[in-house]
Amino acid sequence: MKPCPLSWLLVVCACVLPCASCGGGDAQGSRTERPAPVLVVAATSRTVPVTVKAVGNVEPMATVAVRPRVGGAIVAQLVRDGAVVAKGATLFRIDPRPFEMAIREAQGKLDRDKALLVKANEDLKRYATLKSKDVVAQEQYDQTQSQAKTLEGTIRLDEASLDRAKLDLEYTDIKAPIAGRVGTILLTTGNVVKADEGTLCVINQLSPIFIAFSVPERHLPAILARRKLAPLSVTAAPDGEGKSPPLTAPLVFVDNAVDAKTGAIRLKAEYANTDERLWPGQFVRADLTLDTLEGALIIPTQAVMDGLKGPYVYVIGQDNRAEARQITPGPIVDGTTVVEKGLSPGERVVVDGQVRLAPGALAAIKPADSGPAAQAKAGAKP
Repeated sequence: MKPCPLSWLLVVCACVLPCASCGGGDAQGSRTERPAPVLVVAATSRTVPVTVKAVGNVEPMATVAVRPRVGGAIVAQLVRDGAVVAKGATLFRIDPRPFEMAIREAQGKLDRDKALLVKANEDLKRYATLKSKDVVAQEQYDQTQSQAKTLEGTIRLDEASLDRAKLDLEYTDIKAPIAGRVGTILLTTGNVVKADEGTLCVINQLSPIFIAFSVPERHLPAILARRKLAPLSVTAAPDGEGKSPPLTAPLVFVDNAVDAKTGAIRLKAEYANTDERLWPGQFVRADLTLDTLEGALIIPTQAVMDGLKGPYVYVIGQDNRAEARQITPGPIVDGTTVVEKGLSPGERVVVDGQVRLAPGALAAIKPADSGPAAQAKAGAKP
């Protein structure tokens, strides 16, 4: 019998298909793995100050709005805008003549009533003698005695009025209640003022002076614990000073309550300000140092990623393979994160290109000057 052509065709196809299948597997197996370009930084150890950063403002330790204690016309202005004054210095003078007249009037009333009291006491003695002889009635004696007692009270009122008139005369010299710098003079010579109305000027105490700022309440336990061990200091840099070194001032005040609206606690540092570097109302950048970590392991904060199991980083081994490493992060200081557990000094951590990686993936280390910051500086697209 002759073989059927269809049967021979089926035999040939059955032999060819396995060969083709084997050939395709060799081509796929020979395909090479493409490494992911990444930028790495070695984990390093150094001393790290743990600081809390805040923006605050300068507050005068004392500020006084100078107002007249008595009314009248201002006859003398003895201070100018922006003058530095000592405590007790005379700033303004109000016309004293009405108050001098009031003193003379009060003195005259006192002298008159004292004379009447002398006469009343003499009458009382005389009536006492007559009463003992039953010459005058008891009612007349009691009336004379009451008159003497009344005059004694009147004299005490006259003495108080005289003291008040003398005090008002002293108030005609308006003096500085504190030492400091005067602001703009608001009322000058010739103006008529009323008692306790109208501000003449404002005095701010500039030395010493407060640096006031607020920090989140989560830092409060550490601040209170650290203050029990040693005094805390604040480093402040006023805006606009350029390259001037920051100033240091001790922390002297922690508010007695957390602001429920903002969740912040208000703090104050006291600066001597003998150089007048700080001015009331000025904004400052304040750093409060809470602790110093010796030999802390740090990495750039941008290397830390959040995963389902917590924070992790990609570590590139000696074989250039990526490993997802769980870490325990600590404080963040100036763009760097302190790593408490999970890394060793010198290990290479990926800071750019993490999205291209997976555990075990091959990485190609880019030069340090090819990161996003360097590309942006050069004007290239990252």
